[in-house]
Amino acid sequence: MNGIINIYKPTGITSFDVVRMVRKISNVKKVGHAGTLDPEASGVLPVCIGKATKAIDYIMGDFKIYETELKLGVITDTYDKEGKILKESDVNSSEEEIIQAINSFVGEIKQVPPMYSALKVNGKKLYELARAGIEIERQARPITIYQIDISSINIPFVKFKVKCSKGTYIRSLCYDIGELLNCGGMMWNLQRIATGQFHLEDTINIEDLNTENINENLMPIEKIFQGNTKITIEDRFVKFLLNGVVVKDKALVSKFQEDLIYSIYNNDNNFIGIADKSNEGIRLIKSFI
Repeated sequence: MNGIINIYKPTGITSFDVVRMVRKISNVKKVGHAGTLDPEASGVLPVCIGKATKAIDYIMGDFKIYETELKLGVITDTYDKEGKILKESDVNSSEEEIIQAINSFVGEIKQVPPMYSALKVNGKKLYELARAGIEIERQARPITIYQIDISSINIPFVKFKVKCSKGTYIRSLCYDIGELLNCGGMMWNLQRIATGQFHLEDTINIEDLNTENINENLMPIEKIFQGNTKITIEDRFVKFLLNGVVVKDKALVSKFQEDLIYSIYNNDNNFIGIADKSNEGIRLIKSFI
C-alpha cells in the first residue's frame, strides 16, 4: 500500500499516535506524518504510507493555514495553556492597538522557537531539556507570515487565522504578540485547516479510519505534484534515470524547459518521479519507485 491520507487529528493524541494507528490499520510498517501537531492542537495531518514517505519533505515544505485563539495577559513556560503560568498581567491595550500589533507580524520575520519544541540541539530535543529544567538560547529563524485575518476580539481573547511558511510556531507568534503589547500572551486553541493542498474539509478523522475505508481515502503519490507538467518517456530512458544517469537525448531534452519540474511517467502510465532539465540533460530529482 502506497499513498497519502489526509487525516483529521483530534485533540488529546499525538501525531505519532496517529502514525501508529495508521500503521496498524494499513498493516504497513513504513508510515510517517508530514508536520507535527501538538497533542492539544487539532486539524490537518497528512500521513504518508509506503513509498509516499519519500514525499514527506515536499508536503512539509508547503504553506500552512491555522485558526488560533490567543489569550492576552498570561505567559506560560510552554507558550500555551498546557504550561506552567509564569506571569499574569492586566491587558490595557485597545482593540486598535491589538489589531496593529498582530498585523505587524505579516511578512518575512525572524522567530525564536519555543523551548517546548521538538527541535534538536546537540542531539537533544528542546522539550527534553525544558523538562529537565534547562533553558538554552535559541537562534531566531527566518519565517514568512503571508496573511493574518482577525475574526474576533473579546479581550483577553483574540481569534485569528494565519497563513504561514514551514517552520512557523504559532505558540511563539502568540507569545511575541503578547510581548509587543507589554502584557504577555499564550496560545489558547489551535487548529490547522490546511497544509498546502490538504484541506480540513477533505480530511477523515483518524477515529473513523478503518481497514474497510482506508483504500478509498488513499491519495496517489503523484497528486501532490499535480501542478507539474506530465511527460511520458520511453522505458529505456526511465531505466537510465533510475540509475542516476543524466539523459542527453536531444528529442527528450527538447520537451523540457529549464527552471521547471516535471512529473515523469513510463509507457504504462506509472508515476516514476520528478525530473528537471540541467545544463547536461534530463535528471531525476526524486524517484517514487
